[in-house]
Amino acid sequence: MADTGAYRKGPLRHVGLALAAVLLAAAAPAVAGENHDTARALKEAGEIVPLQEVVATAESLHPGHLLQVELERYGDRYVYEVEFVDPDGVVWKMYFDARDGSLIENGPRED
Repeated sequence: MADTGAYRKGPLRHVGLALAAVLLAAAAPAVAGENHDTARALKEAGEIVPLQEVVATAESLHPGHLLQVELERYGDRYVYEVEFVDPDGVVWKMYFDARDGSLIENGPRED
C-alpha cells in the first residue's frame, strides 16, 4: 500500500485545496440572512445598493471566485458579507455597508 502522507503534506496539497475552491465556486453562490424578497424591496426603495455593485468591488480587491454573499441586518443597519477565494486558495471575507457600498472590514477568513 502506497504512503499518501506526502500528498497531504506536500505541494500537491495546495492543488487539492485550489481545486476544491474552484468546485465550490462553480456552484451558485449562497445568499443567506435576509430573504430575496426583502433584499429586492430594499434595493427598489433605494435603501441598499445592488448586490452586483458590492460583488464588483469585492472582486477588484481580491480577484478570484465568489463563494458566498449574505445580507445581514444589525439593528437598523444592513451589511453585505461577501466571501471570495483567490487563486492561491485564500478565502477573503469582506463586509460592506449595504446603504452605500462602502467597505467596513476586509481580511482573510478565520476558521
